[in-house]
Amino acid sequence: MPPHQQLSELLDPATTVLLTVECQQGVVGTDSALPELAKEARSSGALANVARLVTAAHESGVQVIHAIAERRPDGRGANRNARLFRAAERLPVQQLSGSTAVRVAAPIEVAEEDFVVRRLHGLSPITGTDVDPLLRNLGCRTLVVTGVSANVAIPNAVFDAVNRGYIAVVPTDAIAGVPSDYTPAMIRNTLALVATITTTDEVLACFKRPRRTPAEA
Repeated sequence: MPPHQQLSELLDPATTVLLTVECQQGVVGTDSALPELAKEARSSGALANVARLVTAAHESGVQVIHAIAERRPDGRGANRNARLFRAAERLPVQQLSGSTAVRVAAPIEVAEEDFVVRRLHGLSPITGTDVDPLLRNLGCRTLVVTGVSANVAIPNAVFDAVNRGYIAVVPTDAIAGVPSDYTPAMIRNTLALVATITTTDEVLACFKRPRRTPAEA
């Protein structure tokens, strides 16, 4: 974990963006296509921590982007080149565009100033989506990555962010995957090598710091 002062410098609201990954009703909601993952996201407190971070971001002026994975009813443009995609086609709950499954899940609140970025293909919320251009236009330096799953989309997001020159910050208690013991192992052996590892409370402490006056800037 980095010292508070170092983390506080990384999380300057003017250059920080909070990314929520696949925190949608059809993934982490009560009617999830992936009930084991949804249960883990809720029982671990990860989903509640994402909601806390989003609320604090809204209050401190940190931009929020919600990354949603969905597919067209006819499946056009969707990947079929991996076992994961083929299995998703057979799930009882489909992440169909315009359906309740692709709405951001409670208790996360979506504010008017948030961006909701939807993708129809791939494994990453960044590659091939509007996320990277938005980050650049927003002047983003640090990307806080939260959500699911620690198995696939979260490491994809972190790697893509680092490859594009952003500083990735991961609150370990605001991501989830299955089985439950996989997430800490993946953080320790993979994400810790490329991202700044922290906790929700530490990020909140930085978000809630007193804003500097122009004379202090």
